[in-house]
Amino acid sequence: MSTLTKPHKLNIDLIDSFEKIPVKIFDSSNDGSLFVAREIAALIKAKQAKNDTCVLGLATGSTPLRLYTHLVNMHRNEGLSFKNVITFNLDEYYPIERDALQSYWSYMHRHLFNHIDILPENIHLPNGELSKEAAKKACETYEQLIDSCGGIDLQILGIGTNGHIGFNEPGSSIFSKTRLVSLDNSTRINNAYEFQNISEVPRMAITMGIGTILKAKKILLMAWGLKAPIIAKSVEGAVTEQIPASILQQHNDCTFVIDQSAAAELTRIKSPWLTGEIEWTPKMIKRAVVNMALKLNKPVLSLTTHDYNENGLSDLLVEKGETYDINLQVYYMLRDSITGWPGGKPNAAIPGHPERSKPYPKTCLIFSPHPDDDIISMGGTFMRLHDQGHDVHVGYQTSGNIAVTDEFVTRFLDFAVGFEEQFGIDNKKSEQILSEAKRFLASKKKNEIDTPEIRAIKGLIRRCEARATCRYVGIGDTNAHFMNLPFYETGTIEKNPYTEKDIAITIELLQKLKPHQVYCAGDLADPHGTHKVCLDIVLESLKRIKASGEKWMEDCWLWLYKGAWQEWDISEIEMAIPMSPDQVMKKRFGIFIHQSQKDMVPFQGSDSREFWQRAEDRNATTAQLYASLGLTQYAAMEAFVRWHY
Repeated sequence: MSTLTKPHKLNIDLIDSFEKIPVKIFDSSNDGSLFVAREIAALIKAKQAKNDTCVLGLATGSTPLRLYTHLVNMHRNEGLSFKNVITFNLDEYYPIERDALQSYWSYMHRHLFNHIDILPENIHLPNGELSKEAAKKACETYEQLIDSCGGIDLQILGIGTNGHIGFNEPGSSIFSKTRLVSLDNSTRINNAYEFQNISEVPRMAITMGIGTILKAKKILLMAWGLKAPIIAKSVEGAVTEQIPASILQQHNDCTFVIDQSAAAELTRIKSPWLTGEIEWTPKMIKRAVVNMALKLNKPVLSLTTHDYNENGLSDLLVEKGETYDINLQVYYMLRDSITGWPGGKPNAAIPGHPERSKPYPKTCLIFSPHPDDDIISMGGTFMRLHDQGHDVHVGYQTSGNIAVTDEFVTRFLDFAVGFEEQFGIDNKKSEQILSEAKRFLASKKKNEIDTPEIRAIKGLIRRCEARATCRYVGIGDTNAHFMNLPFYETGTIEKNPYTEKDIAITIELLQKLKPHQVYCAGDLADPHGTHKVCLDIVLESLKRIKASGEKWMEDCWLWLYKGAWQEWDISEIEMAIPMSPDQVMKKRFGIFIHQSQKDMVPFQGSDSREFWQRAEDRNATTAQLYASLGLTQYAAMEAFVRWHY
């Protein structure tokens, strides 16, 4: 699935002139990860056939998680043995205890080594527990160990938003070796999702050097989601130590393996008309003209023939005719995406309207990955759907319990004890729970997982806030559905892969409501990764119900919204819901109901703004972009893309 339009009849020579590193683009991170897993498996088997060792350089972080899942499955189900494999990991935080949840030693054993038959003596990772002097000597030994094994046969890499590979930050020398480094603040911020807050992220790390990486015989760099800008710079830009990944252009066997989102800024995707002959579909025309108008800071209707010629769109004029006619076509497409009736306007036939007028009223189901994404991401639309008479339901997919601070637990337990005492209710049980919670929290170790009781209390806090939000919008308690999908309940930032239980719960709710509209988070920028898993579960559930032939599915449309971290590209938006200043304020107050998510929230990622600020800035920016293109100026807009499943 992708909202990106794939170019047709691409001129490969022209693509090569833009892309200086081979790039393989996959529909999803899972498909890309499977490709890399098969490459690794093939190499291991080829080495086994020669009775030789296979030396792998491995990476950590969220990017290779699916890769390791596939390798474990290949070991369990296909008999892939790792007994001839020697591994060297790219990096490790410094200082950090080996058994800490965030250590890469712990990560690798948790996700790969504990589940395969690799020999323990063949596993090598930098040691984050040594003194600085000892660590420096260990770095030299690490280099010697790699050389003594014959060098790395295949190196797996991820990439940072600033272009770092391993922990080689911008400015790292092309000749650098394994060493102790200071982490760039942007890297610490981006990695803060693994820790309770930014202050706990180590300021240093041990990393293989760029020179070490370049000595690998083959390199596969993986990237998913929001890495599009740095991918384009690394692949198409000049080689510079300020973008360490760009240095990989000098390697003779390096391939970037990316998904559609990470490919979005590549010339062949963003501006395919520059790479050769393409098919000028309405969506392609809209994207080309809108991007040109934004680049030139001009309203669409003010674009000239000179603008088209100077921006590589002369072929569009040749094929589609007059500049004014094309401008008008794109203007109408933008205009028709704006509506105050997200459920469709009843008893009205409006050509080009994004939604159907019938049936009316509609049953609408909003899937909310966390218990506040409904109001944060589409609060104005949520309220408008209810106000316009639709039967609106919310499916809160996860408990959201890890995003509640410990202070809220004792605060609400104090209230529970006081409430029972106030009204003469036996409060011995609540006092016991409060006492045990205080005792646990007082001695809670850094990064220790909460007890099941505390996690349950944190989940209850978020459910109460979600119910209060629904009442604020106007829908009753029976329309709030708390799904508590099992994949989420790990107690840590890392989640389990979804299972049949998650799908069964989702299918049950869909079949119960038989909605005409489904709203779902299509946001890949969520630092937890929870939004993506929730989207995958919904898509798989809809796919199965549709395959079963249920009639109601013919009238069920799926709309995707973005979360608090990102917005749709304006050329992709198919339904934009305008909001007045009063509606913006009403949405803000709805977000404020989620008191546990105000001020300092654990695991909130690289953006320090509160959720209401992110939402308002994002919605205001969307409205401003429409205005800059020549459309009516609104205070804010919420945006959606229809998904055809």
